[in-house]
Amino acid sequence: MNYETDVVVVGAGPVGLFAVFECGMVKLNCHVVDALDAVGGQCAALYPEKPIYDVPGHPSILAADLIERLKEQAAPFAPTYHLGRQMTGLERAGEAWRCTLSDGTTITAKAVIVAAGGGAFGPNRPPLDGIEAYEGKGPGAGVAYFVTRREDYRGKRVVIAGGGDSAVDWAISLAEVAEKIMVVHRRPKFRAAPESEARLKALADAGTIELVVPYQLHSLEGEGGKLSAVVVATLGGQTRRLEADALLPFFGLATELGPIAEWGLGMDRNLITVDPATMATTAPGILAAGDICTYPGKLKLILAGFAEAARAAHTAHDVAHPGEALHFER
Repeated sequence: MNYETDVVVVGAGPVGLFAVFECGMVKLNCHVVDALDAVGGQCAALYPEKPIYDVPGHPSILAADLIERLKEQAAPFAPTYHLGRQMTGLERAGEAWRCTLSDGTTITAKAVIVAAGGGAFGPNRPPLDGIEAYEGKGPGAGVAYFVTRREDYRGKRVVIAGGGDSAVDWAISLAEVAEKIMVVHRRPKFRAAPESEARLKALADAGTIELVVPYQLHSLEGEGGKLSAVVVATLGGQTRRLEADALLPFFGLATELGPIAEWGLGMDRNLITVDPATMATTAPGILAAGDICTYPGKLKLILAGFAEAARAAHTAHDVAHPGEALHFER
């Protein structure tokens, strides 16, 4: 199949979906490409029930609910979705770009907005001997790297390892349903948002959560793939045994750009460099927004990605309709 459109959006996560809406507002038609089989990116695939706190107007919104709202917002502009397919080729076609998908489909577009997050992703696994035996044991059991249903952990003893936003946010959320939450981190200071860290420590002071610091994961105990305990250790070698039904290690994601790295765009440590005033890359008509891009002062927040998507859409309008003034005000 061959298509022509105004804009191809690479990535159907929250920033990509908002880019579709913003493009629609300036009367640009979009085709959206994503390697996953459903829209939503990491929000839908990895943590649909994770609360998100930095969306204006929502003190807290679940990731899955945010994706549903963004889909509804983009729907009036009738984007064409190409899901379960990767964009494998990008080449200049006159004043436009020809995008080739993994199934052979080609899409010719006047502009391309890359909103692919960190690219293809998977968890960073802790280096524990025999950890594979405890993985994939079903909801709320053994070792898991993502939480898709909070209810799976009701009444369970859960060890959460890590010190970033995911570890802290899930500890706060699961504390409402789990029998016991133990958070293992190598130092007392966490890397989460200050307000989230304050909430975590307030729950620890109240006895709702146990902070196991300064410790790190050492080994796992259990039989037949059923986890019974997580052994942690200090840097000095002192060990402690934590009885547990589940271990949730949140050590970030290993990401791979895949074909994006071969498109000849300016890169800085696996991120696409852009002009923050336009979201333009080093290639004419190729823009980037969200976690995939970088510039001085960049904030890796969803709300920052939304603003970048809006800027990219306006730049895409200038690319698609050169010389045409855009009188736009809300």
